[in-house]
Amino acid sequence: MRDTDPSQPDETDQPPERPWIVLKTTYDVEAWIDNYNRELQRTVKNVNAPGYGICFALAEGGEIYMHTTPEGEILLDVTPEAEWVTPLIMAATRMEAPASRIWSLPGHTMTQLILGLSSLIASTRIVLRHDFRIRKY
Repeated sequence: MRDTDPSQPDETDQPPERPWIVLKTTYDVEAWIDNYNRELQRTVKNVNAPGYGICFALAEGGEIYMHTTPEGEILLDVTPEAEWVTPLIMAATRMEAPASRIWSLPGHTMTQLILGLSSLIASTRIVLRHDFRIRKY
């Protein structure tokens, strides 16, 4: 029996990790975004999970967690092991690196961000709970 709130996910409830297929065109990325969004909504439908999103495991090390806010803003949590990808994120989004490891990006940058990262991603997994330092709504 779980000692935690049954509406909260535990580690056994986590969706599986999936190998990444490199996306080469904006059409591929847009199709992936639509598919990912549908899958994410199905996964979190009955779970009270603040900070849900996706984790990109990078082939050369590190992870990037991505969450979109209700306002359409993108939050990225770039782990210290993935800091090497900062110049690429800056180039793809045309945004300066933040002082912290949490990036706040406008929603319209998602396609270029995913296209830029695509060849560096080894796998993805949906995360049901991650601390993006999200303010409580």
